[in-house]
Amino acid sequence: MASPFPKRRLARFRQIWQQPLALALTGIALCGCSFDLGSLMPEKEKPQEAPKTATTAENVVSANNVSEAQAHTAKAQALAKSGETAAALDEFNLAVGLDPYNAQALYGRALIYQSKNQHDFAIADFSSASGLNPQKVEPLLGRAISYLALGKVKEAAADLDEASEADPHNAQVWSTRGQAYERLGDRTKAAASYTKAVSLRPRDDAARSGLARVGG
Repeated sequence: MASPFPKRRLARFRQIWQQPLALALTGIALCGCSFDLGSLMPEKEKPQEAPKTATTAENVVSANNVSEAQAHTAKAQALAKSGETAAALDEFNLAVGLDPYNAQALYGRALIYQSKNQHDFAIADFSSASGLNPQKVEPLLGRAISYLALGKVKEAAADLDEASEADPHNAQVWSTRGQAYERLGDRTKAAASYTKAVSLRPRDDAARSGLARVGG
């Protein structure tokens, strides 16, 4: 999927994603996938810089805005960790309003939308976060889970193919990829994905069950 931002700005704003947010995927179901928001714990952040030049006022994200957006993002993550998702969503909205290139805020907001089964909104935010960070697995995995929830299995499989190439040691990616290809009727790819998931995470019951279903 194409990035929602001009290509010439991507390199400058990739630094906004300072580290992957910790994820814990709770009970992937093919009809209502969600992330455990309690695991949204920010690590120590590095300083960020706003764009130093821009041709129009609309393209300017001031240093003050970036800093304030970071503060709202950190507060949102803490609220989400405490289970206060409504308040967390408000903070993420403020962060994105101040700095639309804040990938962490976009990603965190997507997780909340996903937990509320608002998958179209989640997909939009995961797409924005992925556009800012093309090599990051988390937005791709998140978007794939929402695609699965909406029955868009081919789109999910495409995201999971990309995610598995970006991080071939991510057991959750392989387990979810197995589900996608199982739903597509491709038992060979499903079995290979489940097998990889089990090799990386032997106690993955979902992957083991999937492997048994597809005859791996």
